[in-house]
Amino acid sequence: MNTRLTWICHGATAASRRALFPLDEPLEAKAEVEAGKIAALPRADRIVTSPALRARQTAEALRLEALADPALRDCDHGRWAGRPVAAVEADEPESLMAWMTEPAAAPHGGESLVDLRKRVAGWMEIQSALGGHVIAVSHAAVIRAAVAHVLQAPPSSFWLSDVEPLAILRMTSNGSRWSLRFQH
Repeated sequence: MNTRLTWICHGATAASRRALFPLDEPLEAKAEVEAGKIAALPRADRIVTSPALRARQTAEALRLEALADPALRDCDHGRWAGRPVAAVEADEPESLMAWMTEPAAAPHGGESLVDLRKRVAGWMEIQSALGGHVIAVSHAAVIRAAVAHVLQAPPSSFWLSDVEPLAILRMTSNGSRWSLRFQH
């Protein structure tokens, strides 16, 4: 069964612009306008979004009627949520370094990158079994985890891809494996 998966990263937030670990913050007004300018997306069999406000607002700005799916939530940053990355680096340099270099580590008390990838890969396998076209509005971390999964890359590769606000990435599955799909 063939599956097409269109990932859309939510728009920019004040937290993302200020390098804060995210909370459930809203989109910047400019991001809503930018999302509204994105060309019409192809028809989809399922449209889903992270339950986070910024993802739901992005879906609305894109004029998508999406259902919230908890599997698409952002990485749980535990006690670091809402804090500036620079403050965490100053207060807990060893913990931050462990989180960035040891994918199974979760020194913040939240979700490790290995666990994030397992969650995303499991969700993708369900979509592959269902087939059809899926549009998913989610977070940069979730999309990075999906890319690493598709490429069968080591967990440390998580940090090697940048996903900008409102980026669109397409993937396909033939039922046995996923592929990245580049198109104009």
